[in-house]
Amino acid sequence: MTDLHPGFASARWPQPADAAQVEIELGRWREAVAALDDAAARGFGEGLPTTAAGQKALAAVFGNSPYLTHSMIEDPEFAIDLLRRGPDVTDQLLHDLPDHLGGDVEEAELMAGLRVAKRRAALAIGLADIAGLWPLERITEALSAMAETAVSLAVRHLLRRAAAAGTIRLRHPAEPEIESGYIVLALGKLGARELNYSSDIDLIVLYDPERVQGAAPDALQQIFVRLTRNLVRILEERRPEGYVFRTDLRLRPDPASTPLALSVLAAETYYESLGQNWERAAMIKARPIAGDLAAGAAFVETLRPYVWRKHLDFAAIQDIHSIKRQVNAYHGGGKIALGGHNIKLGRGGIREIEFFAQTQQLIWGGRFPELRSPATCDAIEALTHAGRVTREAADDLLAAYRFLRGLEHRLQMKDDQQTHTLPPEGPALDALATFLGYETRSGFRSEMFAHLSRVEKHYAKLFEEAPALGGPGNLIFTGVEDDPATLETLRELGFQDPPKVAAAVRGWHHGHHRAVRSSRARELLTELMPALLQALAGTAQPDGAFLRFDRFLSQLPAGVQLFSLFHSNPNLLGLVAEVMGDAPRLADLLAEHTHLLDSVLSQAFLDPLPDTARLEADLRHALRQARDFQDTLDVLRRWKGEREFQVGVQMLRGLLPAPRVGAALADTAEVAIGALQSAVVEEFARVHGRVANGEFAVVAYGKLGGREMTVTSDLDLIFLWDAPDVTETSDGEKPLPAGLYYQRLAQRFINAVTAPTGEGKLYEMDLRLRPSGTKGPLATNLDGFITYQRKDAWTWEHLALTRARPITGTPAFRARVAATIREALLRPRDVAKLTSDVAEMRALMAREHPAKQPWDIKHWRGGLIDIEFIAQYLQLRHAATHPGMLTTNTAEALDRAVAAGVLARADGLALLGALSLWQVVQGLLRLSMGSQVDPAQFPPGLRRSLARAADAVDFAALEANMRDRSAQALAIFEALIPSGKPG
Repeated sequence: MTDLHPGFASARWPQPADAAQVEIELGRWREAVAALDDAAARGFGEGLPTTAAGQKALAAVFGNSPYLTHSMIEDPEFAIDLLRRGPDVTDQLLHDLPDHLGGDVEEAELMAGLRVAKRRAALAIGLADIAGLWPLERITEALSAMAETAVSLAVRHLLRRAAAAGTIRLRHPAEPEIESGYIVLALGKLGARELNYSSDIDLIVLYDPERVQGAAPDALQQIFVRLTRNLVRILEERRPEGYVFRTDLRLRPDPASTPLALSVLAAETYYESLGQNWERAAMIKARPIAGDLAAGAAFVETLRPYVWRKHLDFAAIQDIHSIKRQVNAYHGGGKIALGGHNIKLGRGGIREIEFFAQTQQLIWGGRFPELRSPATCDAIEALTHAGRVTREAADDLLAAYRFLRGLEHRLQMKDDQQTHTLPPEGPALDALATFLGYETRSGFRSEMFAHLSRVEKHYAKLFEEAPALGGPGNLIFTGVEDDPATLETLRELGFQDPPKVAAAVRGWHHGHHRAVRSSRARELLTELMPALLQALAGTAQPDGAFLRFDRFLSQLPAGVQLFSLFHSNPNLLGLVAEVMGDAPRLADLLAEHTHLLDSVLSQAFLDPLPDTARLEADLRHALRQARDFQDTLDVLRRWKGEREFQVGVQMLRGLLPAPRVGAALADTAEVAIGALQSAVVEEFARVHGRVANGEFAVVAYGKLGGREMTVTSDLDLIFLWDAPDVTETSDGEKPLPAGLYYQRLAQRFINAVTAPTGEGKLYEMDLRLRPSGTKGPLATNLDGFITYQRKDAWTWEHLALTRARPITGTPAFRARVAATIREALLRPRDVAKLTSDVAEMRALMAREHPAKQPWDIKHWRGGLIDIEFIAQYLQLRHAATHPGMLTTNTAEALDRAVAAGVLARADGLALLGALSLWQVVQGLLRLSMGSQVDPAQFPPGLRRSLARAADAVDFAALEANMRDRSAQALAIFEALIPSGKPG
């Protein structure tokens, strides 16, 4: 029997972690060896377990690594050759591979051959590593060489196949990759020749149309995307022989939006305009490994100015610092664990060592070419020689790097799993320590802690002078993968879907929105990210707030100015976040009309709201900018949006009580409607002239009439007109009879209110309260209105009339309209019929709109409708004898009913308390949840906001108060209107 290779024979093999498994695998080894045809190999294999050196070697593999064990038993002939000749057989294996698979071979043969070669190389390199025969650099170099050879052979095969199919022509059929225009770049560990044992390979695939022959220009992308997809399949597909390499193409420019293969022009354009600093760091390791190597080298050379800036500006340095500081590792923050620690991404891990080198390379490498090495250890040494890193720090980092990479390899070669996480405390961790050669876990623990702690210390010190972002934990959005600790941070902040948030933030950094396409905007955004996410997380609906902010960002033409404002004015960021999370209605307004932020910056934004006279003056000033009627419509919509936004924000901030909100929104609507009517009349008169001494008025009903509007209220309106001679025609170029004139004018006004322009609609409108409802004319002659109210109006119409008031028209005509309304309401009533009608109407509404819980504030028994009905009923019943009771506002009507003695004081106070509660809750719900009224869907933040706004101890107390208030209001309703119980 031939002796074991001297290196293997004298190696300090680790003890087996599982001695029982060794015996099982020895039996399988003997069976596999016994089946060999080569007598010498068979003799060596059978004798190996009988020697002390052979036993140690086999036990180290069989008792620690199921994957390497399988590789040996699956291919005993190669394993024996390896054990006899030593791990240098890897060099011969890779040297011979192109001769065997580089010709015109079938794809099945290529795939099988690559898989066998990968398994053999992994076994040889693994044994060299376990036995301590090769240093780290040679191990990673050999793993990288295997990957590079596999990719190159697969590309050669696919180019030949494409040429055979006629989709491209090859300039050099014997060496198809030369001048093919198809480029495969390696990045990451493969690019730096630092591949780990079970690593993905990071590739970017490009094509140069100027070099490709024989393909239609518009078909190139499709051809090379298909070729790239097949390349990935050849490398990744699992077959009986295994797989070759998992392949990751996500380091290409903006992978979520780009094809698998890009033209070199598209890639260059991306890096020059949207490339991020983390991508610059990634490109430090870029090198061509397959396909057209000359074209690949030319592309890398064109990116040299992008990667290596000679004059790095302050903003770029701050951005690099910000990327690091998102990890929150400065000043020793966080914890280092043993069981479950991620040695790549965790504290003191491999990523921190790599980033330690890369960030300084980015800062100094533009001026000092000697610092540009892609290999981590070489880069640290170069930085040390250049005086940028102390010798102590370099020695600590290099020692830790070699230790952690060795540990990484043991983790991965156990089961060929791409893992960087240590097993939990217990037998599995003890087994790993044994595989590494430690006699006890404590020895492994102390050495690992020492390395991780030193790395963390040097990593933190590197940026200790950079201002902290103040983040709550990891917030890393560089690269293409979700950082697990970042997802956990987002989850702890309160986001329900962290991967969605992380993906969107990466999209921002890729310039998916116009606002973040400049490098300065993205640098500012990086600095803002912790504060922004914390602000959004502090709202009632963190995920909804984030999505609305994303929509808002998508509408901005540029972001530098806004992000700068956020930097200099943190309160503005808090306000915007509050709007996004707690007031979807306002958030929608802000997303659709980003100019609203300008109004927020005014000093008066949070001051007490202006009165009607000041509103009118403000609107007149704004309308001076209008050049024509269309401009007038847009200016009106912008002005109304700004006022509504101001009211909504003040309500959100608790600066406005609910009654003042309703009045402020009504004032805004009234002023806007008045200005619009003037504009519409002028525009209409240009064609149709005017009716001599004619009058036209808009009468508001409902929430506007009662000055109780919410941000979602539509307008209940009717139009009244009058003329001395109703048969007279207007005096314009196209005259119209008075009746038709005002019908057309009303229609024009309706269109002006509801037509969507670039600024949206002014208001939604409801015209069903006009005489005869939808069957009646749009505009009603005042005499006809009087007659209708006296003879034909139903009780429900007079109930609605209690909230009617004219809001436009000449003072004289408005007075006549108001007198007409008052006269109709002061008529004596048949109390029995009135009571019966009101009771029947309420019962009908209860049947048509059944409410299941008090959060249906409008329809719930004892809710808004019941209280409004009480106020309106009391006015109709008692106004004839108590005319002072008439008012359009519900709260004022209840006050006046108490003053008139027709409503008990205790009942009045109970109704007013319930009304105030309903208005507060409804107003906040309209801002936050729209029409949704399911309390089970209320986020915790909204529950707190509702309780606070209603002066309740907590949400449960608020719900109890709502039920008590509604029960009191319903009891009063049923006492006043006895037959009012729903049937």
